[in-house]
Amino acid sequence: MQENYLAKWLNGELSEDELAEFKQSDAYASFIKLKEVSGTLVAPEFDVDKSLMELQNERIGNAPKVITLNPFKKFLRVAAVIVVLLTGSYFFVNSMDQTVTTQLAERSELLLPDSSKIILNADSKVSYSEKKWNEKRNVKLKGEAFFKVAKGKKFTVSTDHGTVSVLGTQFNVENREGFFEVTCYEGLVSVSHKNLDTKLPAGTSFLVLEGEVMEVSKPKGIQPSWINNESNFASIPLSYVFKELERQYDIKVNSKDVDTSLLFTGTFSNTDLNMALKSISTPSRITYKIEGNNVLFYAKNTP
Repeated sequence: MQENYLAKWLNGELSEDELAEFKQSDAYASFIKLKEVSGTLVAPEFDVDKSLMELQNERIGNAPKVITLNPFKKFLRVAAVIVVLLTGSYFFVNSMDQTVTTQLAERSELLLPDSSKIILNADSKVSYSEKKWNEKRNVKLKGEAFFKVAKGKKFTVSTDHGTVSVLGTQFNVENREGFFEVTCYEGLVSVSHKNLDTKLPAGTSFLVLEGEVMEVSKPKGIQPSWINNESNFASIPLSYVFKELERQYDIKVNSKDVDTSLLFTGTFSNTDLNMALKSISTPSRITYKIEGNNVLFYAKNTP
């Protein structure tokens, strides 16, 4: 029997010869019984639309909550933050200054990127940008420093009282509260103070005391005296002399019945305190007393 006889028989498509042949087969009797039983079966009622709706509701209720993310947008946000951080870091690093500070009774030397040299006196600070040094040779100074500038582009020293400009020379700048002095030891120095420019050839000084430009005598030697551990003064009020004494020895200086506006001319040692005190007190006709880190200057007739 051909395999498709069963399908044709169920559909009533067998010819008379095919039907006769099918009835002679061993499976015909079994198929007849199967057809009779299946004809008595009744399928249960089934609402397709209702069942589909229930299935959809069940899936929605049990579905996990999902937040849809746009990975590309998230990437852009992260990239933007990175760009901002890198840009900020670049400008921060490139604008960051190198700073050297000396404490009381301390001195320091530093070599700049162009081999210019700075010797920093006690209680002073210099700062400069190493990254931008080739573009602009500029140093900010608070306190006192001696400069040996290598030849090259314009070199400037910025202070609270004014600006010093050179091309290549040796000079000293003291920038203290109420005190501003520039001394040229070699070459030519230009000092800008209150919109007034002053040219200083070697062996000349420029002094501003309490905002007033003062006449000053010719400096001695080829470098400032403090480089050789001496502090030198020419007609400078005692109050400034006492301040320098404090800086060089890290002590506290007080005075009693002493006119600190009196002008002092002289030198004191930066390495021997007793000698320094005598060098100040003798020409000033005052005396002194030491108690620990405190020094009191007073008039000889003061009890």
